Amino acid sequence: PTWRPAKSLPSEKIGGTPIFARETRALPIPLSHFYGMLVSMISIIIPTLNEEKHLPLTLARVHANRTEHEVIVVDAGSMDATAEIGKSAGARVMDSPRAQRAAQMNLGASDAQGDTLLFLHADTLLSDSALERIDGAVQQPEIVGGAFARRYDSNSWFLRATCWLAEMRGRLFGWHLGDQAMFVRRSVFAALGGFREIDLLEDLDFARRLCRRGRVVTLKPFVLSSARRFNRRGAVATTCSDAWVLLRCACGTDPLRSSTIGQK
Repeated sequence: PTWRPAKSLPSEKIGGTPIFARETRALPIPLSHFYGMLVSMISIIIPTLNEEKHLPLTLARVHANRTEHEVIVVDAGSMDATAEIGKSAGARVMDSPRAQRAAQMNLGASDAQGDTLLFLHADTLLSDSALERIDGAVQQPEIVGGAFARRYDSNSWFLRATCWLAEMRGRLFGWHLGDQAMFVRRSVFAALGGFREIDLLEDLDFARRLCRRGRVVTLKPFVLSSARRFNRRGAVATTCSDAWVLLRCACGTDPLRSSTIGQK
């Protein structure tokens, strides 16, 4: 097959400070995938690692949508029944040699058949009209992608406030994160070289690059995402840490460095 090279991104600065590194890793994606005969449908790519608890409901919510779609579960060596759950629900299950979300999503995109890609976390639930909303959005030529407003499965008013702020961030700047169910035209994903394969903030890095390609939208009804990531340190401490890393990126720190900082 013919492999698509990485593209050099144009310089972007805030106050004279570069925002992100200008190169993104090449994706091993055959050109035929992007310029051959594409199917008018949405390819839903779900990266997984030991997600047997959350995956069944996530897949059930996906299949409650009537819009034409396919599901690709990209599993990074789960020790539980994740892969079997995916297969029994009619998903195509791919084995990823790397347990890294960005690499798993790039691998799934390389085998997708649809002309629109939706990247969905295994613990994020779609509404039964989500795919219809995406399909309607991409009918508008100026829209290159987007994501959904998000709520957490928690009664915390603090987390509800952070979701409102995230929605405003998306509507004002087009900055979305992975638990908001990000979607993109397949041709645009290929042109951007996919996700940069870093351990953290690959979603924000991609969203920032996507904004330069055209209009990005924030859709409703909201998706419902698990609040489990806040369990270890609590909602306030985790959110403050996230905000600090996001601020560093906005001020010019490369996401690769920020991912190291955010994991300390």
